[in-house]
Amino acid sequence: MTSTDGLRIACARWSNRKPPRGLLQIVHGMGEHIGRYQTFIEELVHAGLVVYGNDHRGHGRTARSRGELGDFGPGGFDLMVKDMVRLSLRAKDENPNQPLILLGHGMGSFAAQQYVLKHSDLIDGLVLSGSGILDGLAQLGRSAQPGENFLNASFMPVRTPFDWLSRDPDVADAFMRDPLCFGTLQPASMKSFLVAAPQLADLRRLHSIQRALHIYLFSGSEDPVGQQLQGLRILMGRYRRAGLSNISHHFYPGGRHEMLNEVNSNEVRTDLLLWISSVLQW
Repeated sequence: MTSTDGLRIACARWSNRKPPRGLLQIVHGMGEHIGRYQTFIEELVHAGLVVYGNDHRGHGRTARSRGELGDFGPGGFDLMVKDMVRLSLRAKDENPNQPLILLGHGMGSFAAQQYVLKHSDLIDGLVLSGSGILDGLAQLGRSAQPGENFLNASFMPVRTPFDWLSRDPDVADAFMRDPLCFGTLQPASMKSFLVAAPQLADLRRLHSIQRALHIYLFSGSEDPVGQQLQGLRILMGRYRRAGLSNISHHFYPGGRHEMLNEVNSNEVRTDLLLWISSVLQW
């Protein structure tokens, strides 16, 4: 897919080639790529969904070299969100009259929060995984000591820089071995990401989200991105004050950031598929 600035975005579509029961678009997190979701995607396809996803600018196979990893380029985070919208339109064009669910994880969940401020009419459901409030996360980052990995702070002593991802040690090891994974955004790109925080907390902007939108949040109770659930509860409160009432959630005791890769991932995927089936009325 070619973005509005001419950048070629690596995209993928998965289907079992039978008449679809709905569409699901995955928005991956910071420092990873869509390929990390392969096992989950196969389960979604088996359930009858057509799945779309892309590697964000500065990520995965969209990055043209290792030097571009973590670099959104001049368009920054805003253009990354526009890429998501463009892929949604492509999915809907290829599958007329099919409902679409948008699933964002981590950084991708904050991109999904921005997406729905203007484009909630494109989707029937919003899933936020490993999410929270970006203003709260930015404050945590500002209060951290120079060089401190504040995401790992509550898991000390740690074995790796990525213990915060999951209780399963194989997850951190696989992340570090993956040549397409990396730790954090480059400074200018991180700045463009955090600049989105005020609009995501703006009640006036949140009122623009369609009232009928179904929202599902799932998180581990120990996820530092969700501020150990505090950020998730604040986010749900903001959405309710904006008139959104179709909000469901699952919080998993002891879970960390990547619940789809946690020790109880089978339970997490089952809960998510049950919610999807209720929204799509299977």
